[in-house]
Amino acid sequence: MTPLIELRGIGKRYGTGEAAFVALHDIDLTINEGEFVAIMGPSGSGKSTVMNIIGALDRPSWGEYLFSGLHVEKLSTDERALLRRKFLGFVFQGFNLLARTTALENVELPLLYRGLPGRERRELAMAALERVGLANWAHHTPAELSGGQQQRVAIARAIVIRPKLLLADEPTGSLDSARSVEIMELLSELNAEDGITVALVTHEPDMAEYAHRHIVFKDGHLIRDDHRRTA
Repeated sequence: MTPLIELRGIGKRYGTGEAAFVALHDIDLTINEGEFVAIMGPSGSGKSTVMNIIGALDRPSWGEYLFSGLHVEKLSTDERALLRRKFLGFVFQGFNLLARTTALENVELPLLYRGLPGRERRELAMAALERVGLANWAHHTPAELSGGQQQRVAIARAIVIRPKLLLADEPTGSLDSARSVEIMELLSELNAEDGITVALVTHEPDMAEYAHRHIVFKDGHLIRDDHRRTA
């Protein structure tokens, strides 16, 4: 398989002097294209820190991070922003939708930053909404949608750019069990049918069961890496 994410001896330190705190200790990790991985661990384990580094939201203090062979740790802030816009899709627990805009307009936003013309933006956004089963809700605002529907809009917004990697940070944390299952099944479909690599951060074992691989952190160390079945 082709490596998409390669972390080589990655470490992260916050603060200086006596206040310094090491959040990650020399992490070696490879995630291949097409995998569905669950990054797990208790609060303070380092799982969110490693997700921020993989998502080019933060820089490591030492070590190398390669994304499709590109050394991300050497990129400037603007270059990392460009990497995110072109190749990464993000889904968060809190949906992060604009309240006064429709589902369609929310999904269009990443395309707006790319400078695409309006008609092309709308066509791509509608296709993404159709992919997540919400084409009939395109002109509704978030207040008119259920929590599960809002998260589907957020997923449509993440996949509208056709990302190489979808990062989902506790995507079911605000949902009941039935809606959580729906969202996880959708992420599984996007991985299996569309070939999108998915990295899921979760502390819920039931949600992690959808992943092919469990990567477990504790106290800033990668303590377990289990391949459950072939992606």
